[in-house]
Amino acid sequence: MRMLLMGGRIHVPNSPDATAMAVEDGTVVWVGQDGPARTLYPDAEIVQLDGAFVAPAFVDPHVHATSAGLLLTGLDLTGCTSLAECLDALRKAEGDAVWGHGWDETVWPERRPPTRAEIDAAAGGRAVYLSRIDVHSALVSSATVDRAPDSRGADGWDDDGPLSRDAHHRVRRVALRELSAEQRTAAKLAFLQHVASRGVASVHECAGPEISSKADLAEILELGRDDARPDVVGYWGEAGAYELARELGIQGLAGDLFVDGAIGSRTAALHEPYTDDPANRGARYLDAGEIAEHLAGCTNAGLQAGFHVIGDAAVSAVIDGFAKAEASVGRAALAAARHRLEHVEMVTAGQAAQLASWGVVASMQPMFDAAWGGPDGMYVQRLGERGTQLNPFSALARSGVVLAFGSDAPVTPVDPWRSVQAAVHHRTEGFGVSPRAAFTAHTRSGWRAAGVDDGVTGMLTPGAPATYAVWETGDLVVAGSDSRVQRWSTDPRSGVPGLPSLEPDAVLPRCLRTVLRGKTIYEER
Repeated sequence: MRMLLMGGRIHVPNSPDATAMAVEDGTVVWVGQDGPARTLYPDAEIVQLDGAFVAPAFVDPHVHATSAGLLLTGLDLTGCTSLAECLDALRKAEGDAVWGHGWDETVWPERRPPTRAEIDAAAGGRAVYLSRIDVHSALVSSATVDRAPDSRGADGWDDDGPLSRDAHHRVRRVALRELSAEQRTAAKLAFLQHVASRGVASVHECAGPEISSKADLAEILELGRDDARPDVVGYWGEAGAYELARELGIQGLAGDLFVDGAIGSRTAALHEPYTDDPANRGARYLDAGEIAEHLAGCTNAGLQAGFHVIGDAAVSAVIDGFAKAEASVGRAALAAARHRLEHVEMVTAGQAAQLASWGVVASMQPMFDAAWGGPDGMYVQRLGERGTQLNPFSALARSGVVLAFGSDAPVTPVDPWRSVQAAVHHRTEGFGVSPRAAFTAHTRSGWRAAGVDDGVTGMLTPGAPATYAVWETGDLVVAGSDSRVQRWSTDPRSGVPGLPSLEPDAVLPRCLRTVLRGKTIYEER
């Protein structure tokens, strides 16, 4: 089947005047202008774009589909502005067991999370699991603790407050089991539909024994095989699980294989203590020897290895692990494997250069900086002046590290244009990247992060898969005034005519249609 898209703007960096694109059997076969399009393809089915902008579909290289879907179908605490509001939301939640996500005490006037007694009073005897915004600690009710008795006294246990570290992992596993199979499936389907509506054609599910289950990963992979949904690339964060990798056909033993935790929960591993908790340097779960063994094993098995790494002490351990692995398997083999690091927030320019030499992909989340960066954000609350030096996108890009941008949903929303905007307008001067680099990191580099590096996937060029999104264009009339907000413009720093304006006050585009290899997976109704 041959299709001709006409009358729009096609994102082709080397052909800024392109207004038409021909697609045949799920592949782009021609890009050019309307004039010759009808002559070249007289029998094609015509799709009138009416001025819309067509660009490569986005990729989100770090998601947790079930948890993110439960945020859509369950208790969403991300909008709570106080401790009292959080407890009120819990009180009103339906169901015998409550799964919620998104509380963040650093933006509340009380500056503290609820106690277990306060959770119990609001829960009314129900089993409750409420993950913090970074998903590295959680508030639970006594009923949940009773279902996970082995959490008591485990590392990270607290008699009255949030649970972290191993205690958190244990109650999370139990909380997941409290959900029915129907609830879990509904959550995954809601999430896949949601990401498609955001112009995303592929997601990387970062599963693991401490945050989900093998059955959960198998189910999301199966749902992603339906050509009416986004692709799902699977990762499992467990060292040595080679048989499982072969059984499920996953891309690698990577994603959330934890070297440390998160800054918000004070579990990211630091060289120096937390400014707001001087007795605490966080948690480190793997040492350099274990990291090296995993890297060498995956390299030899033809799998991607990867790690969740955030704090500077964790990054140092990873650097030492890569150096040890290089001595074992050689730099060429290590670089060819395209191993991944998730988040890698506290990294120096010197470390970035080392990571580039090993061919590392840095899977990062620009909206982390938008949410927690800046002179008065959570990073500075936890780390002091160190908190202004996180997520140095520009230093990594200059060193040659492949940047792949995503959301870590449900930690931040799947909102790719907002993510690109955040990468451009980093809250620390000089740490951002150009619009073109940010857009590439959220499109083509997402495919590269999963080993697809054929030179065309993630672009709109002849021979490339017809994987794209169609975006609303034009000016927006501001309600109640005579003024208009320019929705689209050419950002002079991008060098790519047709990219939307990414200035902080810009109105970002709305997705009209998402297409994966020629098949529509979302269309606005």
